[in-house]
Amino acid sequence: MARVVDKLSPAKVAALAKAGKPGLYGDGNGLALRVARGGSASWVLRYERAGKGHEKGLGSLRLVGLAEARGKALEYQKALHGGVDLLAREKASPQPITFSQESEKYIGVRADAWKGVRTRKLRQQWLDDYILPEIGGLDVATIAVADVLRVLTPIWGTKVEAARKIRELIEAVLDHAIAREVRIAENPARWRYLSKLLQSPSRIKATLNAKAGRDGHHAALPWQDVPAFMAGLAARGGMAAKALRFLILTAARSGEVRGMRWAEVDLAGKVWAIPGSRMKAGQPHRVALSTTALEILLGVLPDEVKPEALVFPGQRDGKTLSDVALSKLLPSDATVHGFRSTFRTWAGECTQHAREVIEQALAHKLGDSVEQAYARGDLFQRRVRLMADWADHCAGKAVAGDVVQLRA
Repeated sequence: MARVVDKLSPAKVAALAKAGKPGLYGDGNGLALRVARGGSASWVLRYERAGKGHEKGLGSLRLVGLAEARGKALEYQKALHGGVDLLAREKASPQPITFSQESEKYIGVRADAWKGVRTRKLRQQWLDDYILPEIGGLDVATIAVADVLRVLTPIWGTKVEAARKIRELIEAVLDHAIAREVRIAENPARWRYLSKLLQSPSRIKATLNAKAGRDGHHAALPWQDVPAFMAGLAARGGMAAKALRFLILTAARSGEVRGMRWAEVDLAGKVWAIPGSRMKAGQPHRVALSTTALEILLGVLPDEVKPEALVFPGQRDGKTLSDVALSKLLPSDATVHGFRSTFRTWAGECTQHAREVIEQALAHKLGDSVEQAYARGDLFQRRVRLMADWADHCAGKAVAGDVVQLRA
């Protein structure tokens, strides 16, 4: 049964879709809005025929508004009262499945495997802004290379990374249709077809970087400038500055720090344990916390610690800090992600720490599959010494240019 008895309104429909709480919300006369776990919403008509309950889909909320859904529901109800069996009629003359409908099915299956709400929102945004306006209404069984190009061509040479992922999303939805046997033809979004018609993303990136005078890597602050920069951050205060200092001290990625929860922190053990669901490689990672990193955490520790609360919440709304908030603290020739490169350069040039220890600190995979199979440990105790040396450098305790000797 639908959860809501009262009739829906446009404002209520918008609120339900925004909340994304899974469920069936009734409008009366059998019409209901179904909100799926992945956040997608669609209209359904529930009716009874020959003593059995049935359900008829009336389209996605993105494409069908409340008034149109009511009109469709009324049309089908009239057909039912006239003795027409909807299911029998559709089986005799099956309706084509549109790309929009197939994308909803794909998202419903895959959404739980995606990392975080931001990933799901991005995919939905790509669908809404670029894909569905061009091919959303097309029969998923007949979409061709020309249709895919109509989506990609306007953005391929400018929004390179987004365009690449949009192509992958189209390919994934069409692969889903092939697996469900609602499409027989080959997948026209596969790169082996489109590579004959589109320039490779890597070549486009290289051209754009050359024009802009960039080398294609994240701009990084020189390791020699880190102590002065860290001192400036400490003087500023503010949650974004504290988060950035902690990020630099741990050589972590921006999203890992901004999404950090108190449940991941062991203050007594001096360990930050990041679950695999929040790591780029999908594998859990332990970060050795230096004394300075611990001091930052103690400085933001609330009186009442809630395990799921953010360690570095935004000061205005308590939500996750944006990457922009951290970037605003940097000079124009540096990036947040570039500090991982700064750390790597310093560790390789100025210390005697082994390469595998440094790479483990960055949560990088080591060597080929054979080497990874034998490397069962995470070299944590050796990384404790590495991160302590890095904290000393960040504090200006190490002499620039001197090689840091291994600690006992």
